[in-house]
Amino acid sequence: MRRVTTVVPKALLPLFKKENGGRIVVPIADLIMESLMLAGVSKFCFVVGKHKSLLMDYVSDRGVTFVFQNEPRGFGDAVARGGDFAGSEPVFVHADDGVLTGGYVEAASLFDEKRPDAVLLLRKTDNPKRYGIAVVGNDEKFMDHRVFEIKGVEEKPNAPKSDMMISAVYIFSKRIFNGINDAEGRTGEIELTTGIQNLIKGGGKVYGLLLEKEKWLNVGDTESYYRALNYSYDNL
Repeated sequence: MRRVTTVVPKALLPLFKKENGGRIVVPIADLIMESLMLAGVSKFCFVVGKHKSLLMDYVSDRGVTFVFQNEPRGFGDAVARGGDFAGSEPVFVHADDGVLTGGYVEAASLFDEKRPDAVLLLRKTDNPKRYGIAVVGNDEKFMDHRVFEIKGVEEKPNAPKSDMMISAVYIFSKRIFNGINDAEGRTGEIELTTGIQNLIKGGGKVYGLLLEKEKWLNVGDTESYYRALNYSYDNL
């Protein structure tokens, strides 16, 4: 994807959407924002780096707050830079290179009911070594989904203890920012997964909502982007 994404941010890569009896092409940022608004989100903050002018121009009329990450120091660092924007309020965190086809409303409802420190959106994977993985405990039913207590999380483990991968969509209380403060990984980047583990170690309550029918439409690599285009053309 590099030849395109050195010019255009992944958040502005197009997918299809049905509208007024036909199909239109929209940036994935639109699908992300629409999904979050359905879950009750009313204020948005974009953490941006080198593509800031393109993104700022595109959403200039939507009242979006922009925070700048001049040096790429990991997903956790990007989240930390949104701390002042979040303040004491709970916050959805969403990566810019994919969107779920569902689960946002259920996750928000779970957070409102349980009032935990985090809700993670989980999917099962055949290759847990590639992803952030959640180690789960007791489960219950919630809005036709299985919900688990999260006992621990680990990033790209060599010996995975679970096949539950963490989607790049989360809801956090303000306590996540304390967890991120001590989350520098081996590469010098700030790992969000480490911040979540620090939150759990500190007594924070974390739940995972398992997504079984929902899909993650990923624009981050060529094969995934091809599948996301086909799925969005047929289904969105």
